[in-house]
Amino acid sequence: MSLFQLAWKNISGNAFRSWVVAICALIVAAFALFITIVLRGAETSLQLASDRLGADIIVVPTGAEAKVEGALLMGIPAKFWMPSANLEKLAAIPGVENVSPQVYLETLTGASCCSVPSMFMIAYDPLTDFTIRPWLKQELGEGLDLGEVVGGSYISATEGKQNIRIYGYLVTLKGNLEPTGTGLDQSMFFTLDTARDIARISQTQAETVLSIPADQVSAALIKVEPGGDPHRVAIQILQKIPDVTPIESASLFQSSRKQLASLLQTILSMMGLTWALSVVLIGLVFSMAANERRRELGVIRALGATRAYISQSLLAEAGILALCGGAVGIALAVLAVFLFRRLIIVSFGIPFLLPSPGSLVLQISIGLFLACFSVCLAALFPAIKISRQDPAVAMRE
Repeated sequence: MSLFQLAWKNISGNAFRSWVVAICALIVAAFALFITIVLRGAETSLQLASDRLGADIIVVPTGAEAKVEGALLMGIPAKFWMPSANLEKLAAIPGVENVSPQVYLETLTGASCCSVPSMFMIAYDPLTDFTIRPWLKQELGEGLDLGEVVGGSYISATEGKQNIRIYGYLVTLKGNLEPTGTGLDQSMFFTLDTARDIARISQTQAETVLSIPADQVSAALIKVEPGGDPHRVAIQILQKIPDVTPIESASLFQSSRKQLASLLQTILSMMGLTWALSVVLIGLVFSMAANERRRELGVIRALGATRAYISQSLLAEAGILALCGGAVGIALAVLAVFLFRRLIIVSFGIPFLLPSPGSLVLQISIGLFLACFSVCLAALFPAIKISRQDPAVAMRE
């Protein structure tokens, strides 16, 4: 009888024990994979959002720090204003290479003049912008004209082939940015001229007029000179310009990063406890199984089987159960992540980007390896112990 046949015979001969081991492997693999996908997805999402912002410093009115983070991370529309005169003051600060204003707007909820629900909209200055324009030139070969927009990965046309109605104004969707897993995926970008044109049309076509205060902007993106120190520039901004707060790119989304670190610590503690309990339970199950089969294994030894064959048969049984349970656990974890992605974001309060196929395969491999390692580790001691049992003594018991 081959090693695999013996292991399979033992598995089918004791369904309850096999189910217990397989379920433990399922829990270990599913938990490990789910945690890895979510935490890695959140970390990647934060990094992509920071890269997409493309600025060394973002300057907002004092008190608007949480609002801008909520808008960029979770897509929560935000409105706040500061004098556009701050742009000249920022440009005059030593170490600043470029300053570009942005205006933050939102669509109306449940209004017939807006064909999309409440959505975060960002208007930029094409003359000074250094974040959106490079992508437009690379992907579209040109900038945006009046009435043209680009959207996050979730934005799609709602009025005809390429049009979206905003405040009674039909804009043309020219393209979509790559997904980041953040609120930028459900945001819309257009020029300040388009924003002013929408505001003008809204006076007659919208249920509520879109108001853009004159000589006001929402934020200013700053690019520091090559070799410059963003932190030193941020300190000068605080000292020289009142009622504004500079947020360095390294400090952006800091609260979300702290929340992610705290979540990681909690989950790793739970994972460690779950893994330890599973290993102990599997070890007890295999110890009981080995004791029940002492006479059978003694007969096999008496017929010429080596100690290595006996221990390998138990480890093969553990490996088969681990592979079966782990595979089911991995399938459930992947299914849960893809089906409940939005619930994960809302429950944990963090952005989340689904992994690429290559990254997913790697994470699945790690989860399956952990399940097999855990089960085989738990079965190793009972396997070694029973293989050293004297055949004559085992057959008499």
